Amino acid sequence: MPLASTIGLVSATRKESGIILRLLKRSGPEEFYLGKTGRNNIVHVISGMGKTNASHAATLLIERFSPRIIINFGIGGAYPSSGLRAGDIAIADKEIYGDEGLWLKDGFHTVDSIGIPFLKKGRRKYFNEFPLHSPIPPLAMGGDRGIKIKSGAFVTISASTGTNKRAKELEKRFNAICENMEGAAVAHVCAMYGIPMLEVRGISNIVEDRDRGKWDIKTASENCQKAVLEFLKRL
Repeated sequence: MPLASTIGLVSATRKESGIILRLLKRSGPEEFYLGKTGRNNIVHVISGMGKTNASHAATLLIERFSPRIIINFGIGGAYPSSGLRAGDIAIADKEIYGDEGLWLKDGFHTVDSIGIPFLKKGRRKYFNEFPLHSPIPPLAMGGDRGIKIKSGAFVTISASTGTNKRAKELEKRFNAICENMEGAAVAHVCAMYGIPMLEVRGISNIVEDRDRGKWDIKTASENCQKAVLEFLKRL
């Protein structure tokens, strides 16, 4: 049975969800967790990494619980020119499939060059980009002093970027601030069902020549979850 005033949460891993999971109880054999914040019922699903897992989890969440909004959250890598640092918060104003398209002699072209949309609803066609509903105002996130909060385009990719050259190519091509591995898939499913989606990412690293020694996954995850909880209190 669907819950009244339900908010759906989607994250890829337990490592990105530990603080929030303390407030919820597991329901059933799958990775669904239920609870309440204020007047809102919360259903949180841990999807697993990648687009297929994320879209499957989002579909199950919508079909079983009919949430009025979905928040996708977790960690992400910030592109070099974004001005973000490890521990900062990025909020998506749109999600972009970064891998899907066409390679020609002059380089990469997005799906609209093929002419077949991923989704058509009424007169609207969705190709690589899925606009998200009303980016969260920075003040509503209740960010701690010293934590930068920035809204912009996110890129979802299948192969995480591990070179500075590739990072600069992607941020320039899509005018993006952050990359991840699930967001566009969740946005795609939400668009199919007509459900608003928000996406919040804690920055774990700058996308550059890969060096895990520079990453701060713990701080990124904690700051992201605190921001999501603050938003839930104000919703």
